[in-house]
Amino acid sequence: MAVIHRTTMQPTKMELLGAWLPTRPWYAAGAGGPLPVRAGGFRLDDPEGEVGVEFMVVTDGTGPDAVAHHVPLTYRAHPLPGAEHALVGTSEHGVLGRRWVYDGAHDPVLVERLYALLDGRAEPQDQTATDAPDPTVAVSPLTPDGTGADVEPVRVEEGPDHTDVVVRRPGAPAPLVLRVRRVLRADGDGGPADGGTARVAGEWQRPDGTTARGTYATAFTELAASTDFTA
Repeated sequence: MAVIHRTTMQPTKMELLGAWLPTRPWYAAGAGGPLPVRAGGFRLDDPEGEVGVEFMVVTDGTGPDAVAHHVPLTYRAHPLPGAEHALVGTSEHGVLGRRWVYDGAHDPVLVERLYALLDGRAEPQDQTATDAPDPTVAVSPLTPDGTGADVEPVRVEEGPDHTDVVVRRPGAPAPLVLRVRRVLRADGDGGPADGGTARVAGEWQRPDGTTARGTYATAFTELAASTDFTA
């Protein structure tokens, strides 16, 4: 169970994201814009209790044209080997000390937890309260076609408005693509998008105070013939 501490982070999450997001090709505001504004999201528990896992939504400003972006993050007490390219930054946590903050699409703990959520084995948690499920998050689960719960990341591919994490599953006939939507659209609680077989949907706040709802992530099978397992 993740414990939510009422304390400070220096620099703050928004300050870290304010420097990192403009380096992402899918971030609408680009460089020189205002600091992002926190708009929603949820957490997942790491069964080992070591890594903080958060699916954060931010908007790129407060005006009527502000765009909502989905930024999965992980928080670690030590650097993640081989993930220097995915480091958002470091911050001093008022209780836990120095934390290394990563783009979660490149962190195997978040990838496993996202798969567990889509597989019906994880429960979304409130962003700001300890041991409080988030009932606003809806999951259309995967259709079982594997023989085990573990996944092995194969590669990460960046798209214009999404990030695809390709994973192997024991016993499954083909790899699975976990697509993390980076630019959110209010598409409600419809069926799986992107041709997917599973979907995570959630809420976020628009700058005018109204609530939007749409797809955070989908999952779909990648054709085995098109997969380069050596990547």
